[in-house]
Amino acid sequence: MKIQTQITDKLTSTFTPDVLDVINESHMHSGPAMESHFKVVIVSDAFNGKRLIGRHRLVNECLAKELAEDIHALAMHTYTPEEWVERKDSVPLSPNCLGGSKKA
Repeated sequence: MKIQTQITDKLTSTFTPDVLDVINESHMHSGPAMESHFKVVIVSDAFNGKRLIGRHRLVNECLAKELAEDIHALAMHTYTPEEWVERKDSVPLSPNCLGGSKKA
């Protein structure tokens, strides 16, 4: 099973999100384009009353196996439904990688 599918399945079953977008950003990073760099946009009631660090810990716990074995980088954008409406359904763009062989 592809890592992107595993991430999607686990986050869906754990958080029952209103919005979930799992984006493979591996092509934006130096080195071979493997399935190892992802951005997750997740909107869920599970984040109500939780600070950002608590939300990220929940996602990290959910994806512990993938983070230990497959994922090199994971950008997380975690919102409550109310925050998502305030953001007008948008998230920050990811920067291009400057590590490895791509020097600034």
